[in-house]
Amino acid sequence: MRDIEQELSPFIEQLAQLLIGRGALLTCAESCTGGLAAALLTAMPGCSSWFDRGFVAYSNASKSEMLSVSPDTLETLGSVSEPAVAQMAAGAVARSNATLAMAMSGVAGPAGGSMEKPVGTVCLAWYLGPGVIDTTTEHFDGDRASIRAQTVCSSVQGLLSRLVA
Repeated sequence: MRDIEQELSPFIEQLAQLLIGRGALLTCAESCTGGLAAALLTAMPGCSSWFDRGFVAYSNASKSEMLSVSPDTLETLGSVSEPAVAQMAAGAVARSNATLAMAMSGVAGPAGGSMEKPVGTVCLAWYLGPGVIDTTTEHFDGDRASIRAQTVCSSVQGLLSRLVA
C-alpha cells in the first residue's frame, strides 16, 4: 500500500487544494476497492476539511440499502455497470454532506470474471453536481491488489481532471 500512497500523494494534495478552494466536500462509494480509496484519501493530514465520508458497499444488497442503487439495475446490468456506479455516486452524495463523489465497482479477481466482464473490468463514476455524473469503464491488468490500486488511481485522477477542465 505504501507504493500507491506515494504515487497518489501529489494527486491527492492537488485534489485537496481544489476542494478546499471551492469549499467542497468529497465522498466515495466503493465496492471492489473495499475502502482503499477512503484510506488513501484520509491518509493526508487535514483531510476532514474536504473529505466527508466513505461508503463500502460490497454486496448488491448493501448497494441498494446504503446507496439506493436500483435492484432492477443490479439484476439487469449488474453491479459492474456504468448505471450502477452512477447511482452509487448519487446515493453517496444524497446520504452525506458532500457535494462531489467518486464511485467504483469492478471485478478485481482472481475469480469472478466472465466473458462479458473479465477480471480487471472496472466501472467508475464521478458526481460533479446535481444532474452531472460522468462514468467510464476501464480494463486493468494484474493481480487483485494491482487492479484495486489502479482503480483508485484512475478514480482520483479522473476526478481531478474533471475539476480542472
